[in-house]
Amino acid sequence: MLVKDMQCAASKVLRKISCFGHLFLHRHVSTLSPLATAFNSRPNRRLNLTLQKDVGLFGLDQLRQPDGFQEMKEQAIADTHRLVQETCDPHRTRKMVVVFDELSDSLCKVADLAEFIRLAHPIEAFSTAAEDACITINSIVEHLNTNRDLYQAIRSVSESGDICPTTDVDEHVAQLFLFDFEQSGIHLEETDRQRVVRLNDEILQKGQKFMAGTALPRTVHRKLLPQNIQHLFSISGDQVLVAGLYGDSPNCAAREWAYRVFLFPDEQQEVLLKELLSARHELAVTCGFPSYAHRAVKGSTVEKPEVVNDFLHILAEKLRPHSEKDLEVMRSMKKVEIGSSSDIFPWDTLYYTRKIKREWLQAPSSDFSPFFSLGNCMEGLNLLVNALYNIQLRTVEMLPGEAWTQDVYKLEVVHETEGVLGHIYCDFYQRAGKPNQDCHFTIKGGKVLPDGSYQNPVVVLMLNFPTPKWSSPSLLSPGMVDNLFHEMGHALHSMMARTQYQHVTGTRCPTDFAEVPSVLMEYFAADPRVLGLFARHFQTQEPMPTHMLERLCASKHLFAASEMQLQVFYSALDQMYHSQHPLGSTGSTSDVIASLQEEYYNISYIPKTAWQLRFSHLVSYGAKYYSYLVSRAIASWIWQNYFQADPLSRTCGEQYRRECLAHGGGKPPHLLVSDYLKKDVTANQLASSLLQDLDTKNNYIKDMCKNSMKCPS
Repeated sequence: MLVKDMQCAASKVLRKISCFGHLFLHRHVSTLSPLATAFNSRPNRRLNLTLQKDVGLFGLDQLRQPDGFQEMKEQAIADTHRLVQETCDPHRTRKMVVVFDELSDSLCKVADLAEFIRLAHPIEAFSTAAEDACITINSIVEHLNTNRDLYQAIRSVSESGDICPTTDVDEHVAQLFLFDFEQSGIHLEETDRQRVVRLNDEILQKGQKFMAGTALPRTVHRKLLPQNIQHLFSISGDQVLVAGLYGDSPNCAAREWAYRVFLFPDEQQEVLLKELLSARHELAVTCGFPSYAHRAVKGSTVEKPEVVNDFLHILAEKLRPHSEKDLEVMRSMKKVEIGSSSDIFPWDTLYYTRKIKREWLQAPSSDFSPFFSLGNCMEGLNLLVNALYNIQLRTVEMLPGEAWTQDVYKLEVVHETEGVLGHIYCDFYQRAGKPNQDCHFTIKGGKVLPDGSYQNPVVVLMLNFPTPKWSSPSLLSPGMVDNLFHEMGHALHSMMARTQYQHVTGTRCPTDFAEVPSVLMEYFAADPRVLGLFARHFQTQEPMPTHMLERLCASKHLFAASEMQLQVFYSALDQMYHSQHPLGSTGSTSDVIASLQEEYYNISYIPKTAWQLRFSHLVSYGAKYYSYLVSRAIASWIWQNYFQADPLSRTCGEQYRRECLAHGGGKPPHLLVSDYLKKDVTANQLASSLLQDLDTKNNYIKDMCKNSMKCPS
């Protein structure tokens, strides 16, 4: 992430940008801006003294009451009927893809909003009404996916042309609609279509059951637990409850015992996983694909599973010596701890990586949090997007009834010359019943409206930060700062993707590209030149001391190789499970792991364990787990080419917005990336990008060590 001789002094950064930018940054980093002040306190909860009526959730009049979802459903049904008729009308005057996108928009505006309210609203009547709306819209979508008249209409246009000239974007979006239809098997004979319906339902049911089983605790008899570690576990009578891996425990015996017990093969999970993989394979073959991986990867940045496998193989081979050095550092520390030489096992890696990172920082995480008040972090994001894109984040006072809970901020994203680009609702604080997961939700997608105006996007960022106290604002850990930048990357993608069609708005693009903007934001969050602009003590506004700032940024690079190697192994297993279905009718899901782990990972498989039965990502990212690595490869490639030399470059920022973010999913991702980076997207190029990034990180750490700082050894 950092060049060899990089320094974090903010003054050197300021000299690189324009005079206007210099004055802007200088004025804001030393005093609290209105944005920072707003986020350093809870949202204003003014009394409604004018007795103004509630405007409804997100300003929608129908949603002043839960029964408004019924009205929205009825409107969506009416719109669906009208637009389906238009697609089949021989006197149609609009482009087919325009009609399809309006149909998609009318359904998504209800489904996306309802899905969010179902998860986030604390009042049961609202969440129940939203859930009912989700079920209704999903039923409509399933019905449309089997409507052969609709399918023939878009297929005819794709193959023979429309009634009026079409653009490359029109044709690309039409192909996406066509692919969505064919994913449901609509192009097949009736018996095969029914099989596809059955298999999709089976995959959904098996996946949900498997997901539920991945988190279940394991109960064993007390006599199986060594007496010298019994005090570390929850014991009830004769039963010991093992709810996790205890990976952060300083007791090696406890880590090992928990690992072996928690990951002991579970017969029910094994059956569910095998049935899930089998159903996916049958679905893919029925739809005309050689494997489920071919079906999942079609239309992605890498396009083919063969490219994925080449990428993983190259990366695994080149990473091995780097990862071995990481493990050697862990072995050295383990030897000091236990007094004798010992290898590193799977239950050791989390404990030693965290311990060594803590020692490297020379301070607990709590010492960094006072420099990362939520307000200062938001101002840091504001400084960054203003420098890069000429955009500002401004707080907007919400009207009564607009938010689903009190502690929500509303931002408008404003370009200096283009005006308001969209709105971001920030649901940032912990509360009872709130999902404990950081997420980006699209509420309304951007699109060109019939009158030529633009439907601005609306999104929600949901995070779980500590609530402000009477004596201090919400103070973020370094990990929370990374999460904030990551999720804001998704939000900015949504704001700046000025797509013609809602179907491809913002993050509605293939998985292996959707994470690129968010991962790229992590690079900015790990750069001392960026952190130095806003990492200031919440009480004194004094900047974080240089030695703390540099150590924090460097700590994010420690053990990057071994952590990446583990992700390569996970991705390789996911690809193998979804290839030509290697398990057969009698094989176990564990049969392939030992040899695969030997090829892709430096730590050997532990017999009689089955970590894959706890790996929930096999459900949510089936055959797509590689996307994390490809997205990181592309993000690092962008960083190296455009932002590593100057992370505040307006020229590079505007080019990135124009050539990358603006397209959303409206341009095939492999073309988007290759056009922007001026090279073809190949397995070698992706692997080289990650390896070059790793070398840069290692060089940065070495340079710090040369400056007499204590380093891992």
